[in-house]
Amino acid sequence: MTDVAKGSATANQPGLNRADYNGSKSTFCNGCGHNAIANVIVGAAYDLSLDMTRVAKFSGIGCSSKSPTYFLGRSHGINGLHGRMPSLATGATTVNSDLIAIGVSGDGDTGSIGLGQFKHLLRRNVDMVYIIMNNGVYGLTKGQLSATADLGQKLKHKGVNELPPLDLCLEAIMAGCGFVARSFAGDPRQLQELLKAAFSHRGTAVLNVISPCVSFNNGEGSTKSYSWGKEHDLPLHEINFLPMDHEEIRADYEPGTVREVELHDGSVIRLKKTGKEYDPTDRMGAVTLLEEERNGKVFTTGLLYVNEGRQAFAEHEMLVVTPLVKLPDEKLRPSKEALEKINAKYR
Repeated sequence: MTDVAKGSATANQPGLNRADYNGSKSTFCNGCGHNAIANVIVGAAYDLSLDMTRVAKFSGIGCSSKSPTYFLGRSHGINGLHGRMPSLATGATTVNSDLIAIGVSGDGDTGSIGLGQFKHLLRRNVDMVYIIMNNGVYGLTKGQLSATADLGQKLKHKGVNELPPLDLCLEAIMAGCGFVARSFAGDPRQLQELLKAAFSHRGTAVLNVISPCVSFNNGEGSTKSYSWGKEHDLPLHEINFLPMDHEEIRADYEPGTVREVELHDGSVIRLKKTGKEYDPTDRMGAVTLLEEERNGKVFTTGLLYVNEGRQAFAEHEMLVVTPLVKLPDEKLRPSKEALEKINAKYR
């Protein structure tokens, strides 16, 4: 821990400054959107005073899955097989409910080889933040088209995409995810507020972040480029996250322009209406919005859908409050008499 006084303007609650939440030096290309996302994760963790010794980072394969090395250097982490990150996160959080889980994946790791695992993670509602760094290409293997690539997209050496793209936010909502948001690596303020809210959500929180690949998919016309994102970004609302000990401040807002969504721990997402009336608790409204976007002329960002009513996986499985890894053997292993009683029910 850095020797910073807790009363210092640069120190958070545990007495850490922002730099303490950094990881190793990045090896991404200069200007890569993934670097911006990693910086936002650092900022959100600092603002929330996260205990890094409780954080577990999970990732698969791809450029995106390298990024956990570059943030929260004092936390736990595992880089697994391509598309299998959800299984690792499910197992780890099931046996140790004390973990603060962050999954980092890409559009290939999630939308192609890992799509089945992604959908079942959401179906189970595993308690974790799931960040998709979406750039529309396989950057690590030199720029092949991914499952989220635009229809008709041209790549210099890889031909033209003739298949419609997967909308991973739509996939998440249809799978029952209770927190679905989309943001842009070029809008760190919005992304950081969404990420802080995601950490306070109970269950799986999906953030699909458009993250331009400056080497292979940042050209004219690409909906994953910086220029397209900035020109077509339509925020649903201005977002502020207030921790559970927040004070109500409404003086800045006119009546009827603010919506507050309370999360299970008492924290609040405050949404200030910008261009249109939008209800993030309306599931079919969110689906309709995403379907209307298929013409490619708009890129809506913000909190698309939230539902605090679903049970998280641990609750559904009726796990005890004490993490399983902290229980003694006699609590984990039923006695001979208990086993005989269970078996008798099936005779």
